[in-house]
Amino acid sequence: MAVSQTSVLVVGGGPVGLTLSVLLSGYGVDHVLVEARGATSSHPKARGVSARSMEIFRRIGLEEAVRSAGLSGEQVYFYRGHDLVDPGFVRTGLAEQSDDGDERTPSPGIICSQDALEPVLLRCAEALAGPRIRFGTRLVSFADDGRGVLAVVEDAATGARREVRADWLIGCDGAASPVRNGAGIAMEGPTGLGRYLSIRFEAPLGPVVADRASASYFLTAPGRGGFMAVDNDRHWIYQYPLTQDAEPAVDPSDPGHLTELIRTAAGIPDLDVTVRDTMTWRMDAQLATAYRRSRVLLAGDAAHLIPPTGGHGMNTGIGDVDNLAWKLAAVTAGYAGDALLDTYEAERRPVARQVIDISTANARARAGYRIDDELLLTAAYASTAVVPDTDTAPEVAALHPGGYYRPVSRPGARMPHVRLSDGPAGVTSTLDLVGPGFTLLTATDSPAWRRQAEAAQKEGIPLNVQAVNTGTRGERTPGQWERLIGTDSGAAAVLIRPDGHVAWRGTDTAADLRAVLRSVLSS
Repeated sequence: MAVSQTSVLVVGGGPVGLTLSVLLSGYGVDHVLVEARGATSSHPKARGVSARSMEIFRRIGLEEAVRSAGLSGEQVYFYRGHDLVDPGFVRTGLAEQSDDGDERTPSPGIICSQDALEPVLLRCAEALAGPRIRFGTRLVSFADDGRGVLAVVEDAATGARREVRADWLIGCDGAASPVRNGAGIAMEGPTGLGRYLSIRFEAPLGPVVADRASASYFLTAPGRGGFMAVDNDRHWIYQYPLTQDAEPAVDPSDPGHLTELIRTAAGIPDLDVTVRDTMTWRMDAQLATAYRRSRVLLAGDAAHLIPPTGGHGMNTGIGDVDNLAWKLAAVTAGYAGDALLDTYEAERRPVARQVIDISTANARARAGYRIDDELLLTAAYASTAVVPDTDTAPEVAALHPGGYYRPVSRPGARMPHVRLSDGPAGVTSTLDLVGPGFTLLTATDSPAWRRQAEAAQKEGIPLNVQAVNTGTRGERTPGQWERLIGTDSGAAAVLIRPDGHVAWRGTDTAADLRAVLRSVLSS
C-alpha cells in the first residue's frame, strides 16, 4: 500500500475544513485534506456568516468573494407572519447595537448559504494546496502512536487505498465524526430537541416577497415551520417541523405531497413549485468532552452540535480553526511546544459551551429571537497562550449577546477595530495590520520596540511591528486607538496573535518581549 507523509491530515471538506486548509496554506503548513463527498454541498444548510467569520475571511483575502456569493445586505431581515402573504407581517433586522460612537467591525456579517460558500472556499484551497485537496476520498481508519497518526484513506471512484502518515489529524468531519469516534471522545448533552424536513425547491416567489424581502421567514400559528431564502427569487428552502403526530402524514418521497405542504405554508394555493431535494435533520445540543486526544484534534460539528437558532454553529467552527491553525503552524515549525495545542481546547471549548446555551435558549423562546451578528466578537480567551495584565487574574469571559459588544484591548480579547485613512490599498482597519505571524502594534513608530522584535525574530518567531499612525496612514478619528488601549503612553504596545486576539500588552519598552512570546508559545 502506497504511503505519503504530511504534517497535518484534515478530514472533512465542509466550510470548517476548507477554511482550515486555506489558513494552513497561508502559514506554510504542509497538509492533506480528504472529503468523502465527491463535490461540495448542493443543499444550502448553514447560511449566516457572522461578523467574526467575515473578519477571518477578510484576513485571508476572501471577504469580497464571500460577500459576492451571498444575499445583499439589504435583505438581512427576519420576517414573521402566518404565511408569506400575511398583510399583518412583522419584519425585523439584526439585534440592535449600542450607539457608543465606535464602529466595531469593518466586516459585518451576511447571508451566504453553504452551497454558495463552499465553492468559494474550495477554489481558494485548491489554488493554494492543489492536488492535496482530495474530494471523493474517505477516511477508512487511523492509528495514533503518540508520535503521529497513520491513516488509511480510500478513493471512492476506484476503491484504491493508501496510507497517510501525519504528525496531526484534525477531524472537521461533522456530527457523526469518524475521527471523534476513532479517538474515543464522547459527546455530552441532549439530542432530539426537534426534527425537521428540509425541502429545497424552486418557485416564483420573488414578486410575492418584494415588499418584505428577508433572509428568513418564520411562520406563526397556524403556519408551521419557515422559509429560508437562497436568492429571494426562485430558490428556496422550506423547513417543516416533524412532530410525532405529523410525521406519519409526511412522505418525503412524494413531490406532490411536498408541493402541497409548500403551497399551504406560503399561503398561495396555485404556486408553481418544483421540488429539488429533501433532507431530514435533528436538532441537538452537544459538546465533545475533549477537543484533543494525543495527536488528534476536533473542530466544528465534530466538537460541538449547536442548535441553528441563532446561526452560530458554522461560525463557531470557523472560529475553532482560526484558533487552531496558527498553533499547528507554530508547533510544526518548531518555535512552539506541543503544549500550545492544549490551549486550543482551553480557549474554544468554553466558547462553544456558551454558544450552545444561548442557541438552546433561542430555540425555546416563544416570543422568537433576533440574530446577533456580533456575538462572537465578544469571545475572549484565558489560557497559557495569553499573558494577563499584572493586576488581573486570567478568567474565561462570558459572551455578551444582544448587541453589547464593546471594543477592548485586554489580553485574550479580539483586538479592537479602528478605521484607518490614507493607507495603502486594502489597509483600512487596524485588523488589516495583523498577520500572518505575531504583530506588535504601537500608536506611532517605536525604535525601542523594533529592536525587541528583531531579537525575537532571531529566535525564529514570526513577528512584525506595525504603527497605527505613520507618516501617511492614520486613524480616521484621532486618539481612538489610545482610548481603546487605555493609555496615551508613547511606549504602549499590544502584542496580537495571528488569530487577531491580544496576547499581551505593556507600556515599558524594557519589558522582555522574547520572554512574553516564549510564555505564549509554551516554548
